[in-house]
Amino acid sequence: MKDRIISVDVLRGFTVLMMTVVNNPGSWSYVYPILDHAKWNGCTLADLVFPFFIFILGIAIPLAMPVKKDDSETVLKIVTRSLRIFCLGLFLSFFYKIQFFDLASYVPLLLIRLSITALVGYALLGNFSLNVKAISAVVIFCILVGLTFSGIEHFDNVRLLGVLQRIGIVYLIVSLLYVKTTIKWQIILSLIILLGYWALMTFVNVPGVGYPNLEPATNFASWLDSVLLEGHMYVETKTWDPEGVLSTVPVIANGLLGVLAGQLLNSKSLSKIKIAQIMAGTGVVLVCLGLLWSVSFPINKSIWSSSYVLFTSGIALFILSIIYYLIDILSHKKWTTFFVVWGVNPMIVFFLSGILPRAFTMIKVQNPDNAGAVINIREYAYTFWISSNFENQTLASLMYAVIYVLLWSCLLWYFYKKKMFFKV
Repeated sequence: MKDRIISVDVLRGFTVLMMTVVNNPGSWSYVYPILDHAKWNGCTLADLVFPFFIFILGIAIPLAMPVKKDDSETVLKIVTRSLRIFCLGLFLSFFYKIQFFDLASYVPLLLIRLSITALVGYALLGNFSLNVKAISAVVIFCILVGLTFSGIEHFDNVRLLGVLQRIGIVYLIVSLLYVKTTIKWQIILSLIILLGYWALMTFVNVPGVGYPNLEPATNFASWLDSVLLEGHMYVETKTWDPEGVLSTVPVIANGLLGVLAGQLLNSKSLSKIKIAQIMAGTGVVLVCLGLLWSVSFPINKSIWSSSYVLFTSGIALFILSIIYYLIDILSHKKWTTFFVVWGVNPMIVFFLSGILPRAFTMIKVQNPDNAGAVINIREYAYTFWISSNFENQTLASLMYAVIYVLLWSCLLWYFYKKKMFFKV
């Protein structure tokens, strides 16, 4: 840990913690607006979480590999890690789909699903040799994709893309670009991606619509999702995917901006104070550019607009400059442990925080308010242990998320003290 840039771990930890809060309210009917995603255009605190993580992922690449190694082993490591992340995300889409013959009983079926989850999690998060990691990732990927297109009824509408899948894809591309290109080309490619995406979204006529637009179900990215991901999109949106194909392209620019920041942090020719100043100044410039661009290309997480890339990367970089100054320059580190605990084990949180809520909804108990009905234990805990103690239901919903975070903090603290770090 002493060789790490602690401020990066702190920012990552804060980001993963906020993700846990945002994704786990007691009730989706009662959420503070700042902790809910913008309905379409705009940016809330919740909308900063994903781009922050992508930006930090980019930073971590040069920090982990300050000396570039463009060889077959390095490429295999990158591809394997990307595939493992992708498979973790894809498996989350399969959890509810797993069946065992005609078994309908909740607890036995849950135990079967959790057993399979444990095997998949061990295969994708276990510390094996590189060859074993690569082979197991390929096998799991082939099984999951094969089931998706097998024609088996249970898997007909499995969602192919998602948050972890997007992280895996972006990590693959950004890591290879870091290894194989110079800083100059990383800047050029970032500009090409952002300008090219803007041109596609605002100037190309959408087939079946006849004109370019940025509306939810009729923009060019949505149309492409409907063609390439038909039947395998996010269930809430149905006709397009918030982590779709085309909208993943500008996310690469978020990652590349993070890579540039990581190389700045690695600089031996600049003092730490100069690095902090450059990060702060660049962050302000990116935010301003994002706001200016939003006049014609609104800040929008769902389509991951180019203005959104600049705006969120700028905020992330500016915040990093502040905590870098406090932690890595002034050495104010006493308060950091809580966030570091969250920041060094992000992938286990991503995966298990997706599995646990799904598992809780499968465990049913009798509803105290209705003797003839059952209720899952998640709803039971929220309704009878938390919600009933608050007049303000929005505050009650937030309190559920806070308690969930505290429970996770205990588990992550245990992992941290035991030096258990789960890496893909």
